[in-house]
Order: sequence, then C-alpha cells, then structure tokens
Amino acid sequence: MNLPNLITLVRFVFIPLYLFVFFSDLPGHMYWAVGIILLAGLTDVLDGYLARKTKQITQLGIMLDPLADKLMMIAIFLSLLISGKISFWAAFAIFFRDFTMIVCSAIFHFRGKKTVPANIFGKLTTVLFYLTLFLLLFDLPNAETFLWSVIVLSYITSLIYMLQLKTVNGRMMQ
Repeated sequence: MNLPNLITLVRFVFIPLYLFVFFSDLPGHMYWAVGIILLAGLTDVLDGYLARKTKQITQLGIMLDPLADKLMMIAIFLSLLISGKISFWAAFAIFFRDFTMIVCSAIFHFRGKKTVPANIFGKLTTVLFYLTLFLLLFDLPNAETFLWSVIVLSYITSLIYMLQLKTVNGRMMQ
C-alpha cells in the first residue's frame, strides 16, 4: 500500500464524518460540514499529486480515487435531499449517474479490463459540483439551476469516460 492510496482510503472516513456533522446540532455544523468537504477535496488533490510526482499510480488507486469521490458526492447529495435543499429529481439524476459509473468501473476492474484515470472534464465536473455544493449548503440564489447545468455536464463527461474505456480496452483485445 503506497502513500497516495493510503490517503485515498482516509477519504472514505470523511463520508460518515460528514454525515454525522451535517445532521448534528453542533454549533456551526454547516461550516464544519463544509470544512470536511474541503478537507476531502484537498486530500483528493494531494493523493493525485503524490501518485503522479512519485510515479506511484496504481490500478487500485485508479479505481479507489473516483470511488471515494463518488461516494462522498452521493453522501453529500443525499444529505441535501433529506434536508430539502435539492429536489428528488436532481438527486435521482446524480445518484443514477454515480451508481452507474461505480458499477461499470467495478465490472471493468473485476473482469481484468483496464480503467482510465479521470480526465480534464471529470476534474472540471468535480470542481463545479463542489462549487454547487457550497451554493446549495448556504441556500444561495440560483443554486439548483446551476446544479442542473452541472448535472448535464456530468452526463457528457460520463459519456466521454465510457468512450475512453472502450478505446483503451478495444486496444487490449487486439
């Protein structure tokens, strides 16, 4: 287990911690929840940077990194749905996309197929989802409209990712 993968594993701990804080009665709990989200985002950047810098990119890391991202996003959007900050349909669109991506990636991995690291569109989508989260968490105007535009972008990004998977694995078959 290398350091970048260990940092990725720590990100999984932030998921229940975020949920506990979000739904707690702690003073300033929303600020603490945002702090946990930021910490998860920073460790995401750190593990990617370290993996590239030290040439420790592994298939395990390629699979776990987006899984940690997606599970954190699912937890956050679930909390927003339960608290009434987003509509059922917005949550459904996000959950459906993320669940499908997790299942497809797992199938590819366990069948011995290559997975591909996040591309620039995936990274941009993640950044925009984080921006959307802050708009939603603090009930800022037009937050749900912005959310829907990011959801559309996320589906386009997923299509690009699937095409990359097909290309990489198509080459492996030849």
